[in-house]
Amino acid sequence: MNTRSEYDLLGNMDVPADALYGIQTLRAAQNFSITGVPISHFPELIKALAMVKAAAARTNQEMKLLTTEKADAIVYACQDLIQGQYHDQFIVDVIQGGAGTSTNMNANEVIANIALTKLGHEKGDYKRLHPNDDVNRSQSTNDAYPTAACLGIQFAADSFIPSLTSLKEALETKAHEFSHIVKMGRTQLQDAVPMTLGQEFDAFAVTLGEDIDRIHEACALLCEVNLGGTAIGTGINTPEGYAKLVVEKLATISTKPLVPASNLVEATSDMGAFVFFSGILKRLAIKLSKMSNDLRLLSSGPRTGLGEINLPPMQPGSSIMPGKVNPVIPEAMNQTAYQVIASDLAVTLAAEAGQLQLNAMEPMIIYNVLNSLKMLKEACQMLETRCIRGITANEDICAGHVENSIGIITALVPHIGYANASRIANAALHTGNTVKAIVIAENLLTEEQVNILLSPQSMLSPSKVTL
Repeated sequence: MNTRSEYDLLGNMDVPADALYGIQTLRAAQNFSITGVPISHFPELIKALAMVKAAAARTNQEMKLLTTEKADAIVYACQDLIQGQYHDQFIVDVIQGGAGTSTNMNANEVIANIALTKLGHEKGDYKRLHPNDDVNRSQSTNDAYPTAACLGIQFAADSFIPSLTSLKEALETKAHEFSHIVKMGRTQLQDAVPMTLGQEFDAFAVTLGEDIDRIHEACALLCEVNLGGTAIGTGINTPEGYAKLVVEKLATISTKPLVPASNLVEATSDMGAFVFFSGILKRLAIKLSKMSNDLRLLSSGPRTGLGEINLPPMQPGSSIMPGKVNPVIPEAMNQTAYQVIASDLAVTLAAEAGQLQLNAMEPMIIYNVLNSLKMLKEACQMLETRCIRGITANEDICAGHVENSIGIITALVPHIGYANASRIANAALHTGNTVKAIVIAENLLTEEQVNILLSPQSMLSPSKVTL
């Protein structure tokens, strides 16, 4: 293999001649082989890093710290990355020591070598354009990396929100389709009071809609960035006014409403916005998992369970039991949710582990948030297309559950009293007779009155019925 020799603090090393990355990237790739997931797994992060570098180059050019030739070459290289080119050159594992320095240097070296090629020079000819002195000018990993993370997470959220919105809309469609089907509601897995299957699915849709709003709010917190703070937030090695100008340029490039943090020292060490965002994803994961549990329960059977809905069959369910079909799609959503919940704990611990002016565990935080977004996006698309859209209702079973339920006695309490209602419920349970039959037999209400009180119009909303 053809190689080129590069030099850093630790000495010389041979780098593949055609590689756009350099010596520091190669060392990091050799040091960190933890997840097997390279930076290239998250194109949103590479795009964000390139935007940060482009904004810095233009600011440095405007402040006479970079020549126009170098700034143009850096920006052109960044545009290639933003458009999705050369992402395979980001080879460092996402989990790494050094607070993200390896990721930052991977970006610096790739951008430098793309720029050198555009200028007509050899890769690795850093005397002409240097990864640190030029691409990383007026920056530190400690401001460039978290700023890119703030942007990358927003880009990932932009991709995720439509999937979540589409799932919500699919649930709304089912709510409308099932709006006429009366069934029993349940609390603590026991009969409660009647509702419609449509109301049940509408509740699923509403709870997801709430978290779409929360994700937007969490993205707003990520718009306050520490770019320009450099090493610890003091702005060392930047000219006066650089922080404000570079964030303005980054906001223009990214089309995100970014602003400089009010206190760059605080913003450099604080991981609060990431913790908040991760917490929202955990909250959403819990809701999706609970909904998946409900779908599994409602479809249980087919002969000995609740059997109120049918999930579309996706695959044979057993290697030994013929005819068995399992609720594999909700089960996969459950497992996705568990991973997201676990990832939130990792983010929490990593954020707490920060010391003094920096949090060295940022790579763990960024990896887990981006990975949770990626998993949830795929899982929501799976749940919608392979489960929700194909759900059908068993109307006869739903009606039979209502007819035979003891829970409907609740609708009669205001008219026959709690004591009578409790006695009748107990009698119905032990005799097998229906609540309706016992009430009529004891002349507590007429058949006409019972029919009115137990009608869907009376039981499914605040009562307007007077006897």
